[in-house]
Amino acid sequence: MAKPQVVVAPVLMSKLSVNAPEFYPSGYSSNYTESYEDGCEDYPTLSEYVQDFLNHLTEQPGSFETEIEQFAETLNGCVTTDDALQELVELIYQQATSIPNFSYMGARLCNYLSHHLTISPQSGNFRQLLLQRCRTEYEVKDQAAKGDEVTRKRFHAFVLFLGELYLNLEIKGTNGQVTRADILQVGLRELLNALFSNPMDDNLICAVKLLKLTGSVLEDAWKEKGKMDMEEIIQRIENVVLDANCSRDVKQMLLKLVELRSSNWGRVHATSTYREATPENDPNYFMITKRNIKNYLKERTFFQIMKKMEQIYLGLVIHTWMILMMRWTQR
Repeated sequence: MAKPQVVVAPVLMSKLSVNAPEFYPSGYSSNYTESYEDGCEDYPTLSEYVQDFLNHLTEQPGSFETEIEQFAETLNGCVTTDDALQELVELIYQQATSIPNFSYMGARLCNYLSHHLTISPQSGNFRQLLLQRCRTEYEVKDQAAKGDEVTRKRFHAFVLFLGELYLNLEIKGTNGQVTRADILQVGLRELLNALFSNPMDDNLICAVKLLKLTGSVLEDAWKEKGKMDMEEIIQRIENVVLDANCSRDVKQMLLKLVELRSSNWGRVHATSTYREATPENDPNYFMITKRNIKNYLKERTFFQIMKKMEQIYLGLVIHTWMILMMRWTQR
């Protein structure tokens, strides 16, 4: 009998070493981290230090959690005058409204600094100066909404940044309760009015983005105060769809937004855990009350008509195609 052969597994030799240099992902700039840890003393001006950090956050947003504390501590040692605080606010505002996709990070940064910057001059603390800067842009909303393309683009960036601020800027009350800034809630309502009053495509697209971002939170806040502002906004959207000379694609976006709102902004209710809310499993699906029953009926009738028209059009197309095919086969 042949002797059984013993298979020896090959031994893999690792090339890893504890003395290997520190690994950095591609695109990571270690030079920034080294200069950043040294503080703003290595920079000619405060604005250059702040701008460098803002650019760093733009390129590597994941570093926010690990580096924001050190950044705030450094600012507390460098921002010691009214002018320096004003400059800081302006730099963050410009970055948040001029760099795509930085509005969310900018709002988070503003929230953190509003709670951790110690300087509070007579002109106002960081949050107060930030809101004053936003008010400056807010006061020209009507002119901006009907301005040229460049003006409108800058205005839209401001609108979306204000929406992010409303969601992320926390205000602590005297009893420690955290709330949102009511002044921003009022401002967003008026900004929506300005956008819908000038129903150009880009204005309407901005309104859709803003409502997708803040719609559910705004509606909850208005409901707590017994206001029907969201019903009025939905009515304005329907009027725009019916009367405005906007493009077909934009009208489709508006209709989908109204549909999203009718499903409670896509949120899952306690009555339908892990399921999408529907008229069958959620009695509050259309949120019918005595005060908004008329708008409810208008909304449902409008969409039923639109859906029925689509069905009729599709049926006519299929019917016509079948007739043509029958005639062709008969030949």
